[in-house]
Amino acid sequence: MRILVVLICSLVLVSVAVGAKKEEKKSQPKKQAQTAQRAAQPTRATGGGASGKKASTATHQVQNNRNGRAAIAASNAQRGKKNQTSTAMNQGQKGKKAQTSNAAYQTQKAKKNQTLNQAQTGKAARGGEVTQRGKATAATTTGKTAKGKTAQVKPVKPQHFNLAKQPNTAKAPRVKFQQGRRIAGSQNWQGQQYTVFRNYKSEWHDQNWWRGHYRNNITFVFGAPYYWNAGYWFPAWGYNPNAYYAWDGPIYAYNRLPPDQVIANVQAALQQQGYYRGEVDGLIGPLTRGAIADYQRDHGLYTTSTIDQPTLQSLGMT
Repeated sequence: MRILVVLICSLVLVSVAVGAKKEEKKSQPKKQAQTAQRAAQPTRATGGGASGKKASTATHQVQNNRNGRAAIAASNAQRGKKNQTSTAMNQGQKGKKAQTSNAAYQTQKAKKNQTLNQAQTGKAARGGEVTQRGKATAATTTGKTAKGKTAQVKPVKPQHFNLAKQPNTAKAPRVKFQQGRRIAGSQNWQGQQYTVFRNYKSEWHDQNWWRGHYRNNITFVFGAPYYWNAGYWFPAWGYNPNAYYAWDGPIYAYNRLPPDQVIANVQAALQQQGYYRGEVDGLIGPLTRGAIADYQRDHGLYTTSTIDQPTLQSLGMT
């Protein structure tokens, strides 16, 4: 009986021991898991701190970037304001300079106009005084007129001049005869008063021919014959083969005066107005033709360089 009890007790003890061992085996994994958890907790804490530092660093960089952008934007805005201010100042200075330059130009122009007006007033007041070029001022003439037209002027009475019997060929050289010669430029002179110049051409005939055609309308100047036709004197080439002519062309017959007296009266009129500075010799030489041409240009007439009706009308001689 005792032995049975002892056996039973032994079995109970063995079973208890075996259960205890099993419990210990079961508890060991739990302890290991708890230990692992406890060991992992510092690691997690450490990892969390690193990520926190990284997040904090990233936040700081973003803030720095924002601050940098803001500073750059402010700097650009300040530069833009400076550039706008500088541009406005430059434009203002340019505008002031342009206004000053324009004002100076207008002032100078006004002074020039005032000076010209004063000069013209002074010329008109002197009335008849000769200018530096030796030509009469506007007060002595009627001003420029249209081609072939003249203004009303004071009539000039014809004069008789005592002229030399022989021509001064040094001042008025002899011209040579050319059959059929026409006056250069006459095709451009329009109007009935210039028809005689457009139609003129040199002709050579003997004495009998000239007498037969013009009879009493022939006169002699410095020994050279001229014939009268339609209010003009013309050289009678061939009447006297050795005749002297200083001009081959028509001469307007002013008051039916002979050619030399007509020329002398024109020379005297041009001399009074400052156009002619030579001697009154009754010869229509280069100096006289040049004076006539200057007068014609200044008075809007065709430059015929000879004595025509519109020129004598302008001079008040017809």
